[in-house]
Amino acid sequence: MATRLSAHSRNLDCSEAEWQARLELAACYRVFDHLGWSESIYNHISAKVPDEDGAFLINPFGLLYCEVTASNLVKIDIDGNTLDGSEYPVNKAGFVQHSYFHRHVPWAHAIAHLHTTATMAVCSLDGGLQPTNFYACNFAGRLAYHDFEGITVRPEEGQRLLANLGDRRILMLRNHGPVILGRSLPEVFIQHWSLQRACEIQLATMAAGKPLVVPDEVVAVHQRDLSQGGVPGTQPGRADFDAWVRKIDKIDRSWRD
Repeated sequence: MATRLSAHSRNLDCSEAEWQARLELAACYRVFDHLGWSESIYNHISAKVPDEDGAFLINPFGLLYCEVTASNLVKIDIDGNTLDGSEYPVNKAGFVQHSYFHRHVPWAHAIAHLHTTATMAVCSLDGGLQPTNFYACNFAGRLAYHDFEGITVRPEEGQRLLANLGDRRILMLRNHGPVILGRSLPEVFIQHWSLQRACEIQLATMAAGKPLVVPDEVVAVHQRDLSQGGVPGTQPGRADFDAWVRKIDKIDRSWRD
């Protein structure tokens, strides 16, 4: 029988696996906030609940990222029903978009949709992200694009989002912002961190002059060598994510409540 742990802020009863997932997602919100990637009370990072089909965690609508804690995350099923008695609502745009991907992309255990200035700006450029810097070369041929249809609250758009994603892991919503899917929160974090840097540098380069485009054959070598990096024996992004969690722990540990 699963170990039961009680949360501090409200009468939450959950398995040990779910509590650990809540801690990791709450930490992720605080790390994103610390790095300046939050957008008032909007945008979303969601994560599947371990060992529970069709259940995932998402931020309570109305709270800033710096207010998100392990216990106030909302547990919701794939049809939008609250499962944990939370008093908080869930942003409809967040639910419609994330639930569709969680339902139809089995490997997507974590999903983030952000509105950072740099990523939104590149999503709004003709041509999108170009292989003109170290980080941008990481993503050459690996990004999908979806034309802007307005705020993502209509269920029928989900089919087009999924079709345009194809076999990629990042969907650039044109004139809007990226959706990043990953097998874990650390993987989503490192993908967003790298994409953010790629976009920031592209914009800075374009402001300074004409960017130099890296040839396709050099991009291929770069991606091959990059795939051989990382910390052996760990999931992608784990070392980076854990380092930033240590950073926020020194600033404010309330995310653990």
